[in-house]
Order: sequence, then structure tokens, then C-alpha cells
Amino acid sequence: MNNSASNTARLIGAGLRALLVLTVICGVLYPLAVTGIAQALFYEEANGSEIKDESGQVVGSSLIGQRYDLPERNPDGPEEAARPDLRWFQPRPSNGLGSNSVNTRYSLILSGATNRSADNGAVNGRCTEDAEEGTLCAQVVAAKEAVIADNSTAGYRVEPEDVPADAVTSSGSGLDPHISPEYAKLQVHRVAEQQRLDVQQVEKLVADHTTGRTLGFMGEPRVNVLELNIALKALAKS
Repeated sequence: MNNSASNTARLIGAGLRALLVLTVICGVLYPLAVTGIAQALFYEEANGSEIKDESGQVVGSSLIGQRYDLPERNPDGPEEAARPDLRWFQPRPSNGLGSNSVNTRYSLILSGATNRSADNGAVNGRCTEDAEEGTLCAQVVAAKEAVIADNSTAGYRVEPEDVPADAVTSSGSGLDPHISPEYAKLQVHRVAEQQRLDVQQVEKLVADHTTGRTLGFMGEPRVNVLELNIALKALAKS
């Protein structure tokens, strides 16, 4: 009996010592080491890839997309569809999980995709104006019409075939911070007109903020919308 109690005590003591050692290693030393390495070698990434404007104020993250909408005309009235602020470059549509309806006290960023198949609402394999309301095809058709209407100016007409896919479809997360160079160029004339700038100035701005493929072969060329709009704001003020 004494041997049994002694063995039990010994096992409990060994377990407690192992728990203490593993807690120190995994719960203290390892997190401190990883945090230290991250802060020393990857400071910007470890702190959220924050982007600051010309005044030094943090305005967002290069990893998370933002919308550029006009304020609601009647905040106290019924919810209305967001209207894009045409002075700025617009991001991809964000048709993920929709607006936050769980806790309306806070404006939360919700991430998610539509989870609809590519032919959802298609008629004879194509997305047409006859697509059933609420389907992916209906959203794409409506988004395409809006892109053409918003970005056509007195001296520049957007043709349907010029609208790239990322202008009318959301990303898998709904928070993609980038658009294609084609979509950015499509918006140049409208932005130049709204900001009263030369088209050539805005075209150069897009070219300067176009990032090529990672390591020359991974991914696609892209434009970070937040960084582009910060540069546009500075250009408009100059």
C-alpha cells in the first residue's frame, strides 16, 4: 500500500514538473522568441501592415480592403444601398456575408464569399439580363452595368468588353485590398474628372502603384486601392 501511494505521488510530481516545464517553454519562452523575431525582422507585417497617410495617421492595413462610399443621406431612416464615392478608386465588390446584423452597436468587418457556383442564375450557360434576382449572374450583370455607368465620362466611354472580372466579382474573402491594373485604368478618366486632374497624371499614379508578380512569376500584377487613394489625395491637394 505504501509502495502504491509512493508511486502515485511520484507520478503526480513528475506530471506537475512536466506541466510546469512545458508551460514555461510553450507558454512563455516560445511566444517571446517568436514575437521578438517578428518584431526584429518583420516589424511592419507583425504589426498589421498598417498604412499611414501624409499626416502620419494610420488609415488602414495593406492586407484588408476598404470601401469608399458616400455617407448615408438619412442615417436615421431605413437602410439604403451604399453609393460609391466616385472621387476615389473603387475596390472589388464585397458580396460576402453582407452587413453586420448580429451586433449593430459595432461596425464589424465581415469576411466571406457568396458560395454560389459560377453558373448560378445563368441562362443557356451565360449570364444575361434575364438572370433570376438574387443569383450570382444577376449580381454580376448589375455590377457590370454600374461599372459602365459610373466610369463613363463625356469624353470616355467604357465598353462592356473592357470590364474585367474583378470589377464585378468579389474575392473569396470579400476583403481583397487589390484590384487588377485593368480595373484601375478603367477608373482613371472618372477619377481625373471628379478630382479635376489631368488624365495623364492619374494614369502615371496607377502605373507607379502597380505591383508586378511576386518573384516575377507568382500571382498577377495588382494595385493596392488604399495606397493608390492615399497618393491620389496627396496629388489632388498639391
